[in-house]
Amino acid sequence: MKKLMLLFITGLMIVVLAACGGNEEGKEAKTEDQPKAAEAEQQKQMEEMEKKLEAQQVDEKETVVVVNDKEILGRDYNNVLSSIQMQMQQMGQDPTAKDVAKEVKNQTIDSLVGQTLLLQEADKKGFKASEEEVKKQLEETKKPFKSEKEFEEALKKSGIDLKTLEAQIADGIKFNKYVEKEIPAGEISEEEINKAYDQYAEQGKKAEQEVPKLEEVKPDIEKSLQQQKQQEKLAQHVEELKGKGKIDIKI
Repeated sequence: MKKLMLLFITGLMIVVLAACGGNEEGKEAKTEDQPKAAEAEQQKQMEEMEKKLEAQQVDEKETVVVVNDKEILGRDYNNVLSSIQMQMQQMGQDPTAKDVAKEVKNQTIDSLVGQTLLLQEADKKGFKASEEEVKKQLEETKKPFKSEKEFEEALKKSGIDLKTLEAQIADGIKFNKYVEKEIPAGEISEEEINKAYDQYAEQGKKAEQEVPKLEEVKPDIEKSLQQQKQQEKLAQHVEELKGKGKIDIKI
């Protein structure tokens, strides 16, 4: 469920689009003195992995799951799938491995179902994203790019158009408003902070690292605990919505 929050926040598109641009930069940055044989082998492995990743995708127009009569199509599935694949690769896992592929599929469907249920609730309760809020977030999304043309090219490579991106940004804003209002993390007690710090300090000592004083890391610990508590509440809330809703997985 922690991945749901990571996948749905508006910053997701920055990661996806930046990755598109970053891949090109990576290709140009190869050193000329790298042995050609090794370079060719590396390129071959990258192409093979790309094919395996694409093989996990589904038809863009295929209905993958129906949530309370709302059809979720393959295009949305593939977008979330790509994000999960990327996260797993960053953690050193192969998302195409036989024992991991099923987990990737289940995580993708769970994320889509959770996102849809929460957005449906946000709509019911009247949460909205203004044009000004969407425009502001869109400008933030464009910042990593050197020009409008570079942004448009990255957007095209990501497989979505500007209208879809704006819709996703609007959903992200509604989602954040809904969570902040309806599922607040609540206060973190001094006891909880002290307990977390003691665990942190113990781990640092075992690793023979210098442990900062509580006062120095207290704000970070409190923020981390709030996020953890909110994620737990969010997970519980989604399970409640699943129990009340109608979910039909098609793949």
